[in-house]
Amino acid sequence: MRPRGISSSAVGSCPRAGDPGGWASTSPVMALASFAVSPPTAASAAVLRRAMSFSSVSAASQARVGVVQMTSVGDLDANYATCSRLTKEAAAAGVKFLCFPEVFSFIGSKDGESVKLAEPLDGPIMQRYCSLANESSMWLSLGGFQERGPDDSHQYNTHILIDESGKVRSSYRKIHLFDVDVPGNMVYKESRFTTAGDTVVAVDSPFGRLGLTVCYDLRFPELYQCLRFKHQAQVLLVPSAFTKVTGEAHWEILLRARAIETQCYVIAAAQAGKHNEKRESYGDSIVIDPWGTVIARLPDRLSTGFAVADIDLSKVEAVRTKMPISEHRKFESIWKSSSL
Repeated sequence: MRPRGISSSAVGSCPRAGDPGGWASTSPVMALASFAVSPPTAASAAVLRRAMSFSSVSAASQARVGVVQMTSVGDLDANYATCSRLTKEAAAAGVKFLCFPEVFSFIGSKDGESVKLAEPLDGPIMQRYCSLANESSMWLSLGGFQERGPDDSHQYNTHILIDESGKVRSSYRKIHLFDVDVPGNMVYKESRFTTAGDTVVAVDSPFGRLGLTVCYDLRFPELYQCLRFKHQAQVLLVPSAFTKVTGEAHWEILLRARAIETQCYVIAAAQAGKHNEKRESYGDSIVIDPWGTVIARLPDRLSTGFAVADIDLSKVEAVRTKMPISEHRKFESIWKSSSL
């Protein structure tokens, strides 16, 4: 099925690193991006039950998820108003799990501005979003929150998962920091104000086992391999704020590659458009299935809104059964090496 969506009007084990498918309000017409999947066989159902036997949270085979696209600015209240509106619209559309992009709550225009606003996860900014999840009876993926860091000069870039009761279920501190000289663009030095995390995070949910990542992590496939093969992830979350230059060149192809090589769903929420005179993001929030097919995206790459997809965990198991790459992998077996 061709991915479809509707945009809203714009308002705004490897336990440690180093160790071993939119709806919108501007149109009265609403469409659902989904796909048809044959019922699982008895064998594949048994595989799925075994794979999820470790889980403390019972995952349904099918679930409706949403992926947000927005343009965050340097105003906490304005960004929250956008997030709140989209969450309520998504709830009305039957979404049970809504994913927001990196730096959803704040994008400043001055160096160090976000560090001054950084808070612990139990601070008033995050408590506001916890209340939103509770009021909407919806799980929220909040990618790229400015969590208070180890000192006054640094923050963590933290991906937070909140359940429908408003409880923080898990958090992941971005491991790979964006210290890059973007060709024809500008120099970024995320590590100047951000401390890298060192822990790989996967968590059980009603929507499958979720692997948490953030933006620049996308360029490091070993993290996603670890989430799949060490932590049994079924759905990979990639909240991002890709630059316009890197997004045009690599965004979709990298996301589809991560889906194909791990045989996971990928939900990638993206910042879009100009945040201020210095910063612009590529946009294009998408959901990709385990075969690498884009099953949901907004029709406008730069609009504010969200796309919806029905994901089906039986498709994950079907793809993995028909192409059992987990059984064929060689990197963990004994290999001879040579150097010249």
